[in-house]
Amino acid sequence: MSEKRTFAVVLEPEEAGGFTVRVPSLPEIVTYGKHEREALAMAEDAIRLVIEDCAARGEPNPL
Repeated sequence: MSEKRTFAVVLEPEEAGGFTVRVPSLPEIVTYGKHEREALAMAEDAIRLVIEDCAARGEPNPL
């Protein structure tokens, strides 16, 4: 069973539209979505990828 975690995300509205998304606890994540829902989905995917990448390299979980 996979562990469920919660992460704070920061959505920054862009002048041209859409949102830049940052995850303060994972500073390497900066992503974008055209709409709030898409931005949050992109953040969720990026978080999953960072955690999976650390595991694949045998590195400790970043959190």
